[in-house]
Amino acid sequence: MIKSLNKSFIFAFFLVIFACSGNPLLTNSSGRADLVEIAQLDSTIVIDIRYATENNFMGEKLYPLAKCLLRRETAQRLLRVQNALRQQGLGLKIWDGYRPLSVQWKMWQKVSDPNYVANPQKGSKHNRGGAVDVTLVDAQGNELEMPTGYDDFSQRAHRDFMDLSAEAIRHRQILEQAMSEVGFIPLPTEWWHFDDPEWEKFELLDIPLEKIKLR
Repeated sequence: MIKSLNKSFIFAFFLVIFACSGNPLLTNSSGRADLVEIAQLDSTIVIDIRYATENNFMGEKLYPLAKCLLRRETAQRLLRVQNALRQQGLGLKIWDGYRPLSVQWKMWQKVSDPNYVANPQKGSKHNRGGAVDVTLVDAQGNELEMPTGYDDFSQRAHRDFMDLSAEAIRHRQILEQAMSEVGFIPLPTEWWHFDDPEWEKFELLDIPLEKIKLR
């Protein structure tokens, strides 16, 4: 019980320190940020926000609603990917986009490994609205075979892992090529994660999803 209390106290302490440290963290009550909802821009992209369910590595619902929000520029890049994939009879499914920083702290409490969960003291690209977790689907919206499922924190999820079926390798390559061609940067340890090349210009955000006012 004491250990549990100490862990909660440390978590709360670091949240206060971070908020007071001068980091460009937007938590204002207006909830305004240059974020857009991808489903409103292209309804053909499948949305499956895992952190709005219990089907994730945390085993709990972290978001109150299943929306994918991204920076406007990031969303525009993703639309170009979807258009290119459509020519091949394929499409995107999104598992995660913008993630409030407070959620990042919860994840870090459970998995304090920067190879898979970004240290919230620095923030994740997700916390900036400049990263997206995606996979491929066919024309009917069915997921294609990939190296692993979502949030698989193992070597199998690494982009250079090759002890896989030919189909899984081929689909991974199709996704990476389509995303890279518009500038997205692949994360080496997670085949599903891609960063906007200009993520550094986006400030860290900790606005709850339900409070964000879209422009």
